[in-house]
Amino acid sequence: MADQASESFPDYSTKIHDHYIEGYEPVSLGAPHSSLERTSTWVGMGLVLISLAGFGFAIWALGLNLFGQGISGGNPDLYLIIGLVGGFGGLAVGFGLIRYGRRYYRQYKEETGRTH
Repeated sequence: MADQASESFPDYSTKIHDHYIEGYEPVSLGAPHSSLERTSTWVGMGLVLISLAGFGFAIWALGLNLFGQGISGGNPDLYLIIGLVGGFGGLAVGFGLIRYGRRYYRQYKEETGRTH
């Protein structure tokens, strides 16, 4: 028996890039597959930048371990762990969000066979 639903209502939907002129490269911000329009991309970039603060905190803790505590109190080893966890955690989550935000661009590249 034939598939009555597909015969009665065929899918004529096309992708927007099917209508691009050969060789046309869409403007990044205006293209529907743009990564620059996704919140997850920008939040991911922000987390990558914020992770630098965690690495700076870890470097400060290493300085405390090497040159003495001076007027700072507390446990420099704990500060080192907090800084490294914050730094690497921010990088991991940030790069994950950037990858998630670029999912439509990767799909566009696969569908059109683009290499860049």
